[in-house]
Amino acid sequence: MTDDTPQPDPSDDAPRTTPEYGPNRQQEVYMRGMLEDELPEFPVSYEDLVERAREELDAEAFAYVAGGAGSESTVEANDRAFEKWQIVPRMMRDVSSRDLSVELFGNEYPAPVLLAPIGVQEILHDEAELAVARAASEFEVPMILSSVSSHTFEDVADELGDSPGWFQLYWSADRDVAASFLQRAEDAGYEAVVVTLDTPKMGWRERDIELGYLPFLETQGLQNYFADPAFRDRLEADPEDDPEAAILSWKQCFGDASLTWDDLEWLREQTDLPILLKGVLHPDDAREAVDRGVDGLIVSNHGGRQVDGAIPALDALPDVVDAVDDATDADAAFPVLFDSGIRRGSDVFRAVALGADAVLLGRPYALGLGIGGEDGVRAVLANLLADVDLTVGLSGCASVDEVDRSKLRRAER
Repeated sequence: MTDDTPQPDPSDDAPRTTPEYGPNRQQEVYMRGMLEDELPEFPVSYEDLVERAREELDAEAFAYVAGGAGSESTVEANDRAFEKWQIVPRMMRDVSSRDLSVELFGNEYPAPVLLAPIGVQEILHDEAELAVARAASEFEVPMILSSVSSHTFEDVADELGDSPGWFQLYWSADRDVAASFLQRAEDAGYEAVVVTLDTPKMGWRERDIELGYLPFLETQGLQNYFADPAFRDRLEADPEDDPEAAILSWKQCFGDASLTWDDLEWLREQTDLPILLKGVLHPDDAREAVDRGVDGLIVSNHGGRQVDGAIPALDALPDVVDAVDDATDADAAFPVLFDSGIRRGSDVFRAVALGADAVLLGRPYALGLGIGGEDGVRAVLANLLADVDLTVGLSGCASVDEVDRSKLRRAER
């Protein structure tokens, strides 16, 4: 598309804090199609992303990303849960300018979307998290870096530059390693810590079992550990000299199934960053988290990868939000985010309407990475943000703040 392509201009008396994602993306795609006979390089629908990735990725890599626990009933239930809620659009509202921005922990982000932590991205693309960081930084969408990433905290932070990044902690059984990870994340400039609670051990994932595939046993996804001074102190030889011993040491300290709520006090002492707990599904756990002084929650069932038959995350969201509202001061900001099943703009809308302050996007961007590296992630993000923008506006909302439960109704069975 030529540089002189006209762009939609927002109204002068309705200043925006976020771009015209929807109209801009539509114009880009339609003009390339009509004037240059050029169709989108990457699939637009989630279903087509899955099929393209199935064709292009190794069987092991595809199974690892697409699969879930057991029969994968929870993966399917996550998707079906959105169908229980229908959007009720309102007419004759001024939506000529739409503000998708949200504020979390004093930082403003252009849309209620973050990139979920996904580990071992090198099985999808050689540039892994570095490619994702570059794509995320273009949209200033926060990227949450996994503990089991293929590149270190520091290298990914360099790619993010001034764009926001959060860090996801798998709480190690070795407290020295956990503390070191938190300090490194803080030193590298990450803005928050996401502590995943639901993975003290890995779930029973039938696809991976059938293929006998666990990428960590090939040292993939272990770069943060191998570069960590506390982890290296556990070893008699450097990981580069004795990788098998390093892998064994990692298996011994990866998670800690003995953790209880009392351990949060130790965690709080290790960092000044905001702490969010990811994996909360029960309202009593939400109340406990508030009482223990954490800073936010992420309602998630790990995309259905941990417990087969678990409650869909979206079904859990309203009760968790209500529990947090009851347990916190009305004037206190205590973000509740949502993860597990976000595929389209309408999913983002429904999650926000049910009380989420923002959502985490996972599998779609991972599939985009596998198909096309940085360009694939960029396309997925551009399409999702466009979809969110148009869904918000066409539903009669001029800002994300106007998206609430009154905009939904329960689907008739």
